[in-house]
Amino acid sequence: MSSDLSPSAAPDRPGRPGPDGPRTEARAHGDRLAPGDGLMIGLLMGSTFVVLLNEMLLGVALPTLIQDLGISASTGQWLTTGYLLTLAVLIPATGFVMRKLHLRTIFLASMTLFTVGTAMAALAPGFGLLLAGRLVQAAGTAVFLPLLMTTVMRLVPEGRRGRFMAFVVVVTAAAPALGPAVSGLVLSQLGWRWLFILMLPIALLSLALGAAKLRNITRPEPVRLDALSLLLSAVGFGALVYGLASIGESASGHTPVPPYVPLAIGLLGVAAFVLRQVALQERETLLLDVRIFAVRSFSVPLLVMLMLTMTAFGTGIVLPLVLTGVHGLSSLQVGLFLVPGGVAISVVSAIGGRFYDRVGPRPLVVPGAVIVAATLWFLAQVSATTSVWTLLAVYIVMIVGQALMWSPLTTAALSALPSTLYPHGSAAFSAVQQLGGAAGTAILVSAYTFGAGAGGSGTLDVAQSVDAARAAFTAAAVIACVSAVASLLVRRAPLADESETEHEVAEHASA
Repeated sequence: MSSDLSPSAAPDRPGRPGPDGPRTEARAHGDRLAPGDGLMIGLLMGSTFVVLLNEMLLGVALPTLIQDLGISASTGQWLTTGYLLTLAVLIPATGFVMRKLHLRTIFLASMTLFTVGTAMAALAPGFGLLLAGRLVQAAGTAVFLPLLMTTVMRLVPEGRRGRFMAFVVVVTAAAPALGPAVSGLVLSQLGWRWLFILMLPIALLSLALGAAKLRNITRPEPVRLDALSLLLSAVGFGALVYGLASIGESASGHTPVPPYVPLAIGLLGVAAFVLRQVALQERETLLLDVRIFAVRSFSVPLLVMLMLTMTAFGTGIVLPLVLTGVHGLSSLQVGLFLVPGGVAISVVSAIGGRFYDRVGPRPLVVPGAVIVAATLWFLAQVSATTSVWTLLAVYIVMIVGQALMWSPLTTAALSALPSTLYPHGSAAFSAVQQLGGAAGTAILVSAYTFGAGAGGSGTLDVAQSVDAARAAFTAAAVIACVSAVASLLVRRAPLADESETEHEVAEHASA
């Protein structure tokens, strides 16, 4: 088995760069990228920023949509929940897609889907077509982040990966942070359709640039899709996200099915999916290579990233509720409140990426995890007299802590894998981020609902909003403390780790 994964065997297998592939070509140029690689990475980063910005646009717009379309809050929430469900179902399959098709083909197909979905949403006469447009958008979005991470890992020399992955973090973290501000600004002047109309020319420009400038860096592999794996993935990950997303609503008795039912189905589906992948380990129908989880230097950062996304996404939902319920801020003001966070994470990630290349992940991840835990404990003591400016200062410090963690965790995890497993590692990393976001949102919203008392239904007064906020931030602080302890185990994979990691993966598979 080790021979199947060894670098010497890689050149004979299509789509898996070996000593003569892009990865070694980049190393041959020292710390310089090969000609044209910078343009490719920049185009992928810009396109990923666009699709991720879109992901958070409708949160602020939900009250407007409820009024204009005549729908309930629980129905309108499906514009977000359905989006997450689609991502959860498709992301595990992105590793297969990246092995089966050319990079250029994947980009053009995905951006076309995103553009079509955006046009559908912009023209939607009612909720049904708007939801369909959002699902098509999500289908196009699913592959972008794994594709970007895999491309960076393949093209960027070892000594510069930290700073380039920092730019990836800027894209993945700043775009969702800026989404509510952009949405609030647009809604203050225009209708909700303009959220999609203004996105259309940008998507079309990305599509045109991709068609003109992108080139293929790998050859497709002769792999076949295993229908059972795809079905188990859809049932397992989809049911998990649905169950997690419905926990908050169930606290008020608004869900038709108790959340433990889809959660149980999801856990069984994921377990069956993993067993299926183990059974297909030596076949070309493998959807996700689960041997990546045998590599400690990959799985530990993955675990810490799971907890980081739980607190980051969860607080991103709860904090606007606090700002609205306790301080009476408008949607536009809440959006503007979040803008400094997007700026902070961009600046700190860019600086942290340079330090990563020198010191590795632990000197950045551990302080970042401690900062996140400390700020969340502070927020757990929030009161009606806590000023907006104090909350803003604590929020920015928390974002700085998160920024110290995002890029080092991603780079350390993917650098621990051999190049043959990059597509699988990036797919798993993206799936875990989506699951972590859904889980964190569910846990914190549930804590917020229970903390409010009286079933958490209806409009909360200031006292209820404060109690709800304290409960939610306490739950987040507990998760962050566990993350801080786990961060002590994060380490950098040795530079000459390729063959060593291959051997580690092969040993686990044979066992």
